[in-house]
Amino acid sequence: MSAQAISENGARSDFWQGVRLSMPVVVASAPFALLFGAIAVDNGFSVLEAFLMSALVFGGASQMVGIELFGQHVAPWLIVLSIFAVNFRHVLYSAGIGRRIAHWPLFQQALGYFILTDPQFAVAERKAEAGETVGFAWYLGLGLPVYVFWVIESALGAVFGKLIPDTHALGIDFLLPIYFLGLVLGFRNRPLWLPVVMASAAASIIAYKTVGSPWHVSIGAIAGVLLAVVLPPHHSGVEARP
Repeated sequence: MSAQAISENGARSDFWQGVRLSMPVVVASAPFALLFGAIAVDNGFSVLEAFLMSALVFGGASQMVGIELFGQHVAPWLIVLSIFAVNFRHVLYSAGIGRRIAHWPLFQQALGYFILTDPQFAVAERKAEAGETVGFAWYLGLGLPVYVFWVIESALGAVFGKLIPDTHALGIDFLLPIYFLGLVLGFRNRPLWLPVVMASAAASIIAYKTVGSPWHVSIGAIAGVLLAVVLPPHHSGVEARP
């Protein structure tokens, strides 16, 4: 077998490994994608507009915020600012993941940043911390199904939104938060994990009660980052890895 064939088989295997890891995210995000499509239509969007917003923005929570503000006839600059506030954490994610994918060609890096999500960052970071290389095929397998299903399910939600039961009554709106909690717990062995999580959670709750949504997301993230910067790793009682 030639070296090229071996390389292609390795890339194919990495891709499908990423696909398997993406399935919990696809399942957990499905109710929210359907709900977004239904809410978008309720707020005056056409099915095509809801589809395009998911395809071009791919922002999850920021899409929900944008749709709600569109429905209230808020000034466009405030809608943009609110969406930026919700997505500000992706600036931090991009800075963190950038050092993991710096060896990719520029086009692949651009695609990688576009499909970057919360679980995508967490799983890729864990892989890198284990001493493994974050390859493009694996990363694409991890992120592409989430993107494709999000767009398709958003369109389905827009078309059949009236048939979707109340997700709050069924409790399925807890699927994604529970999955995110699992991702956070996956980093519990890192230095300063508990103080950073507690500071971020406390700041987010206080901001939610005082400033309001969506600002609590970014304020909580910034609080955790600031604490991690101020306190050296040995304060956590866990030795930092080299």
